[in-house]
Amino acid sequence: MQWDQYISQPALRTLIAALVVVLVLSLFGRLLTALMLRLARLFLFTRELSEHLEKPIRVLLPLVGLQGVWTSAPNDLLLINAARQITTLLIIAALTWLVMRLLRGLQQFIELRNPVNVVDNLRARQIQTQSRVLLRTLTFFVLLIGAAAMLMTFPGARQFGASLLASAGLAGLAVGFAARPVLANLIAGLQIAMTQPIRLDDVVIVESEWGRIEEITGTYVVVRIWDDRRLVVPLQYFIEKPFQNWTRRGSSLIGTVFLWADYSLPLEPLREELRRLCKEVPELWDGRVCVLQVTDTSEKSIQLRALVSSPDSSRNWDLRCHIRENLLGFIQRQYPHSLPQVRADLSVGHKQRVDMSPPEHVEPERQPPV
Repeated sequence: MQWDQYISQPALRTLIAALVVVLVLSLFGRLLTALMLRLARLFLFTRELSEHLEKPIRVLLPLVGLQGVWTSAPNDLLLINAARQITTLLIIAALTWLVMRLLRGLQQFIELRNPVNVVDNLRARQIQTQSRVLLRTLTFFVLLIGAAAMLMTFPGARQFGASLLASAGLAGLAVGFAARPVLANLIAGLQIAMTQPIRLDDVVIVESEWGRIEEITGTYVVVRIWDDRRLVVPLQYFIEKPFQNWTRRGSSLIGTVFLWADYSLPLEPLREELRRLCKEVPELWDGRVCVLQVTDTSEKSIQLRALVSSPDSSRNWDLRCHIRENLLGFIQRQYPHSLPQVRADLSVGHKQRVDMSPPEHVEPERQPPV
């Protein structure tokens, strides 16, 4: 028989056993995961983990059985060592995948238990930020350990690792220098997770741009700017450079509205109008601050500053626009003569002098929120 030249009788039996084991364990894996999913429906935690572990378990079980077949096979079979090596690598890859999916399931469970789409989401943002950074750091180490375990299955890689550890010196310095950016980002990620200068959904001003923290990865942070642009910032930026965080302790905010008017404008009616405007929009005003003050004067006008508070920066922007537009309309309707005026001396014997200089103070507008 021609096949006898290539495949001996033990090899044929080994192949048949391998096929049977793979088919049986594949069927068993499907039944096991189906039962696991059915039993896990009662609880959120077990349901999330079961959904994420389903595919890795179905892949891992046949590989473990296949490795058992290769191990029990005679050592003189054709390509048996290569089959054992490849199966070992696949098992390590499947185990790495399983642990990564386990970490991902934990992250999904934490996010579902602590949603950020609520009014008071400070605690939820703290938990999500810490868990996301820490679990991604663990994922990095899992990948590193998995890659190292694969390399250690090769005898040459063991010798290389031993010689590298023995030599250290310049080789160790070179490897350390090359890994410095990775280690710096890793340390910065751990610092952000522990100290939390930023959290998910925080309102920040970075590089003079208003935005919200949309994503925190292992190397960079994505800031969603108010006009839907994305600003990608390295993790180390938030450790080494100053920036504004408007929601560090809470989301409530006090905003300012500046107006310029003539000296003849009475202030009490304007204060009453400001209070009325705040009360008519309870969804924007939180009831804490509603103040109108004269903050500066010049030879031609007075500067008025209205302070108003809101539950968050987005609503504070809308409230400030509402106050500014309606106070301006109120002055135009009730006291049009009290709008800023340009005065000129037209008396005989004097040159006409018209003061066209702009106001001394410019309103420090913030970037509009989303």
